[in-house]
Amino acid sequence: MTQADTMHGAPTAPTPIDLAALGEDFTRDPYPVYAQLRSRGPVHRIRMPGGAEGWLVVGYEAARAALADPRLSKDWDRASPALGMTTVAAGRHMLSSDPPHHTRLRRLVAKEFTPRRVQDLEPWVRRITHRLLDAMLAAPAGRADLVDALSFPLPMSVICELIGVPALDREDFAAASNTALSSSDPAEQREAAGTTSRFIGQLLADKKRSPGDDLLSALIRASDEEGDRLTADELTGTVWLLMVAGFETTVNLISNGVLALLSHPDQLAVLRADPSLMENAVEEMLRYDGPVETPTYRFTTEPVDIAGTTIPGGGQLVLAAIADADRDPARFPEPDRFDIRRTARGHVAFGHGIHYCLGAPLARLEARVAIGALLERCPDLALDAHPAALAWRGGVLIRGPLHLPVRFG
Repeated sequence: MTQADTMHGAPTAPTPIDLAALGEDFTRDPYPVYAQLRSRGPVHRIRMPGGAEGWLVVGYEAARAALADPRLSKDWDRASPALGMTTVAAGRHMLSSDPPHHTRLRRLVAKEFTPRRVQDLEPWVRRITHRLLDAMLAAPAGRADLVDALSFPLPMSVICELIGVPALDREDFAAASNTALSSSDPAEQREAAGTTSRFIGQLLADKKRSPGDDLLSALIRASDEEGDRLTADELTGTVWLLMVAGFETTVNLISNGVLALLSHPDQLAVLRADPSLMENAVEEMLRYDGPVETPTYRFTTEPVDIAGTTIPGGGQLVLAAIADADRDPARFPEPDRFDIRRTARGHVAFGHGIHYCLGAPLARLEARVAIGALLERCPDLALDAHPAALAWRGGVLIRGPLHLPVRFG
């Protein structure tokens, strides 16, 4: 499956694996499929749910190498027209750029998106977490959908507060961005992306007229020593990246993490007995069932050989299965075992190389605070549905349950 077939001595492309045809079982639990593919080799021809064909890289070492390979471009201008694919994101941002453009954009954004700015958010993250839990615990039936009650509104509130989105606009923006990122309907996805882009354009215009003490206002003002600034197109793309990628991934980090704990009562008991393990527990949550199944697309700029399989150049689509990389037994012993005491450092849930997630500290902070407060205030927290009955988000980018029913006494 990993090598090109031959016919009359001439190489032909292998028959692609149709990911959509794998059905709901794959969406709910893709890990056995990835493990089976990994046992056959690190590179596989695939057909995406939308119909485009590409190459899937599995296994820790191969995926990690692919994530850092400069021959695999993030620039959509490098994509082959034969793919029939276009990006839904607006503007130029770090995840759609290669050096030197990427280097410049990351430098300007990192100048303002500092660890200090993230750390200063912690008291506010705690306040909004407890406010959300107050509302959840007031439910008369002692039951709630944790996605609606906590996992979704907390990151939405945090990223909107960080960037400076008016409170009245937050739910509409979140709904549009969620559809733009997750819908399997191309027309619906384009419409939602357009709505999101218009919202960002209006937000930028408002901030230019009336700047505040928020990240977006700081990015508008930001310049480096040479006086370089983000252009209007780059500001639009950066806001898209921060608001969509930064918000959606954290939603599913919290949901997947809580689901892992509730599905492993022995580990939940260990964490309750020793809350100081929370930081390490979050790393294991990221490794075991992280919020990103495969990262955003990469495109070949020249032929790339991986373990004897040559992926052609010319803008071929390449996906590194980071979900599988973090379940590779060659890197993590007993990878299908959820163990909050294990050393999970080295996982690639936030990527690897120059595109390593700039928002990783914020995601970790939100997960620690949210899950810690949830366990503290809900001593009887339990799943209110069988794990196999949960509906999961479609596609192979963001991974997480659409709803997470819980009961709390």
